[in-house]
Amino acid sequence: MATDDMQDMGGGWSAPQDDVAGKLSDLARSLQRENSEDAVLEQLVRAAVTLVPGADEASITLVLGRRRVESRAPSGDLARTLDQLQERTGEGPCMSAAYEEQTVSVPDLRSEQRWPEFSAKAAGAGAGSMLSFQLFVQGDNLGALNLVGRAPHAFTEESDYVGRLVASHAAVAFADAQKLHQFKDAIATRDMIGQAKGILMERYGITAGQAFIMLVQVSTQTNVKLLAVADELARTGSLPARSKRRA
Repeated sequence: MATDDMQDMGGGWSAPQDDVAGKLSDLARSLQRENSEDAVLEQLVRAAVTLVPGADEASITLVLGRRRVESRAPSGDLARTLDQLQERTGEGPCMSAAYEEQTVSVPDLRSEQRWPEFSAKAAGAGAGSMLSFQLFVQGDNLGALNLVGRAPHAFTEESDYVGRLVASHAAVAFADAQKLHQFKDAIATRDMIGQAKGILMERYGITAGQAFIMLVQVSTQTNVKLLAVADELARTGSLPARSKRRA
């Protein structure tokens, strides 16, 4: 996505705000052509690093159950390390961004006191400053866009403005990517069960409805999920062994 007028974000970037809006429009159109969740997230992270002044690395962070941190599409080792640190310490700007504030700025990790353990280790890993934006909150699960600057005070008011624009696009694209992933999972599940039904129909001369009932009965009797029953039948030609009934 890099072009001649999208300079490296170490400083000195002065693209007008309407230029940012134009590039975000280009990003939105390019995301519509992607057919995988990972590709969408990788493009979003690259755009964040390219467009936001001061950003050297970035990642999309998921926090599950208010605790477990999952790093998605980190742009480099530093972003991945910071996500791992947030998981180990149970604290950090991405959690605060989602649960306490929509945007969290960390000007200097060396002197940051809100998350003392995380901040000290992040600074030791080579991070100077961070900027985190809330993407979504769903119950105990959250998503945040994390930007990392290697130097302290890397982010400016312009960084905050552009970052908010990128985050708003990222939130929509992330939701669409999740729907795409769920849709593909649903198709794969339907195809697997359909294949298993076909095997049973041919083997026993039964209808599609009867074959599905047989799969459900085996799932119930063996305490194995329906999809796992269908998968085993498709792979091995056999159904899971039924548990013996107690006398």
